[in-house]
Amino acid sequence: MIATPQQQELLTICALRADSKSVDWSLIARTCQSPEALQVVLGGDIPEDSIVARKNLPLLRKALPAIDDARARVAMELEAAEKAEARLVTVLDADYPANLRLVPNLPPFLFHLGDLEEKDARSAAIVGTRKASEDGMRRAARMARLLVAEDVVIFSGLAKGIDTAAHTATLDAGGRTVAVMGTGIAAKIYPAQNKGLATRIVAEGGALVSQFWPTSAPATWTFPRRNVVTSGSTMGSIVIEASSTSGAKMQARIAHEHGKHVFLIKSLATSEPWAAKMVAEGKAVEVAELGDVISRLGNAERVQQAAQQRLQLALAGL
Repeated sequence: MIATPQQQELLTICALRADSKSVDWSLIARTCQSPEALQVVLGGDIPEDSIVARKNLPLLRKALPAIDDARARVAMELEAAEKAEARLVTVLDADYPANLRLVPNLPPFLFHLGDLEEKDARSAAIVGTRKASEDGMRRAARMARLLVAEDVVIFSGLAKGIDTAAHTATLDAGGRTVAVMGTGIAAKIYPAQNKGLATRIVAEGGALVSQFWPTSAPATWTFPRRNVVTSGSTMGSIVIEASSTSGAKMQARIAHEHGKHVFLIKSLATSEPWAAKMVAEGKAVEVAELGDVISRLGNAERVQQAAQQRLQLALAGL
């Protein structure tokens, strides 16, 4: 069994449904970080005073009578994860990723292949368009290599283009990379052409992580949520190449909302109006050299301390 009884109860709350809707998962993640809070929610209350909580409370109470159906769903998903040899970490656990615990829209759980490590706290996401130019691919690879030399863990989204270049260059340089998936951990790798890359990431000491049910297939709504976790898991996001409609632009916005650093490569900041506007408004830093990034990244120990403080507040019921 890959889940403790308390982890299973948390997943059960996530699986509750009424009127084809589930309780807001970020709300669950914020309010179920202790065994006591978990029992409060299972008892039909939500220990958060917010508009979101008040909106979701009737849904929770309506869904609880069907809790056996939710437990059956959880059992099926855990079986799929176990067959895939995946592991589980939740907001109830001390080893939940430190950076991610600090954002308000954190996921309640992550399934993962490969280890999650404390040093992941000193990390940066390298992201960009799937339809990358040759120059964009080279810039992504170079940035990854330079950051690896500074012992920074590289996160990206396992997509075509910039993501692929970042993951591959990190591995080639002997660094650690984490791929945040837009599908379930037991589903087929998407895109299919990156199946080999996914296997290599785990084999060479990296990790694949997913915030979705293990059997979840790719969908239009999964990738924006993937961007939230990619941003939240790191100290900052480096956007290499992205149009005004790119998911990477969305991640830049999300990273700013998270209070993370937003780094825009100089060529992007001077060619895309949205990027130039973020720099002009002080929401992003234009990157001309590696020092523009390294000088702003903190250290893993401080992130771990901040995450522990956040967990203690949750345990205190504040």
